[in-house]
Amino acid sequence: MSTTESGLPIEPVYGPDALDGWPAAQRLGAPGEYPFTRGVYPTMYTGRPWTMRQYAGFGTAAESNRRYHQLVEAGTGGLSVAFDLPTQMGYDSDAPVAAGEVGKVGVAIDSIEDMRVLFDGIPLGEVSTSMTINAPAALLLLLYQLVGAEQGVAGDRLTGTIQNDVLKEYIARGTYIYPPAASLRLTSDIFGYCRRELPRWNTISISGYHMAEAGATPVQEVAFTLANAREYVRAALSAGLDVDEFAPRLSFFFVSRTTILEEVAKFRAARRIWARVMRDEFGATNPKSQMLRFHTQTAGVQLTAQQPEVNLVRVAVQALAAVLGGTQSLHTNSYDEAIALPTEKAARLALRTQQVLAYETDVTRTVDPFAGSYAVESLTDELEAAAVALMTQVEDMGGAVAAIERGFQKDQIEQSAYDVAKQIDAGERTVVGVNRFLTNDEEPYEPLRVDPAIEQAQAERLARLRADRDGAAVTRALDALRAAAAGTDNVLIPMREALAARATVGEVCDALREVWGTYSAPTGI
Repeated sequence: MSTTESGLPIEPVYGPDALDGWPAAQRLGAPGEYPFTRGVYPTMYTGRPWTMRQYAGFGTAAESNRRYHQLVEAGTGGLSVAFDLPTQMGYDSDAPVAAGEVGKVGVAIDSIEDMRVLFDGIPLGEVSTSMTINAPAALLLLLYQLVGAEQGVAGDRLTGTIQNDVLKEYIARGTYIYPPAASLRLTSDIFGYCRRELPRWNTISISGYHMAEAGATPVQEVAFTLANAREYVRAALSAGLDVDEFAPRLSFFFVSRTTILEEVAKFRAARRIWARVMRDEFGATNPKSQMLRFHTQTAGVQLTAQQPEVNLVRVAVQALAAVLGGTQSLHTNSYDEAIALPTEKAARLALRTQQVLAYETDVTRTVDPFAGSYAVESLTDELEAAAVALMTQVEDMGGAVAAIERGFQKDQIEQSAYDVAKQIDAGERTVVGVNRFLTNDEEPYEPLRVDPAIEQAQAERLARLRADRDGAAVTRALDALRAAAAGTDNVLIPMREALAARATVGEVCDALREVWGTYSAPTGI
């Protein structure tokens, strides 16, 4: 018998007996109604398609700004910012640890001056922006708010998302700064600040994507993501927030693979589980608090450097799975991302893939077309049961943070990744162009290259900033930030003042490092 990516059995033929006695009304509900299996909105894409949000950022703020203008002109409905590794880790571009990494995997943002350049000519009151940033998420959000204010855009008009999911960094990515308890405190402060200052902003995008890219199966992706989400909700409640005040702004981020049927089942199961957790466990009464709204990105881990044009087909299939699964927004990877940062042409083709799905197919004409499918409903139920069982294992360990400290999620994901690698090496799993259907005449490809002079240019910009600003004002603001971090006040208020005074990202993160310390993974994990 065949199995899914999660190891669940998949029958060669499903018939009426697969759903014999199946309580359709209870398991499905109507679109836009509890348990939201069929989607979080009654009309889904029949009124308008999902948000086409293309991820971009590289080199300097000026270079990334040019790419954003190209994407807006090509018809993208939302921007998604990629930051370089030093920014993600809370270091300035001139820090010794940043050497060789400035502008490589995203844009370098050191201060409010870089943020101004990044969004120059982009009307922040009209565009929705997602920022893939975690440990320093509060800083980048505040810089965005400050630049919006300079454009005359009030906080209640700004829309977008910060990823702000630090727990998955301990599991899969490693761009954490502070210990888990301090990170959760910062997350709760962001929730409280945005409720007052940025009410339309999605305060967190709880991410299964990076765990999936590290090797998690669909079941593991759902289970570990929702287990982390539970932890964030508990932290916010412990900070005195009301569940129906912050939960409507929670959002999620998942991968979409080429395995269409299991991916559709995964998205539907995740909505159903989360609705039940929020209603029954946390007492959320606002339907928006029970909705699992999510962004999807096509699976980068499935892209190949060999025959990279084949990735266009993979991405189209992955995107179709996300749409059939009811995503709220979607990024389609460029076909050349397994080799380098995407070229302008590749990025445009990725966006065109979404536009063809939205405007040249019929997938937007009816809601949840797989509803009632013998195969998909069976897979949805089985995936849900397996994910709930794995979530229970995490709970039995004391919750997500306790499981992280034991290395549970990381071990599970690494084992899954190892199993897939063995299958590919043994030829048991076909990857077109890698272990089957090879070619000897690969066409030459010219990747986008980041100018190594960017690092020196950023260092010079920082030197000028430090020379021109009011150093005493920066010192006072950073002292106020340290005091708030040592106490119980919301740290985003003094943090905003420090950034407005032109404190750098690294200086602000260092101030918090002094109070909260840093995190090192337990040895042996």
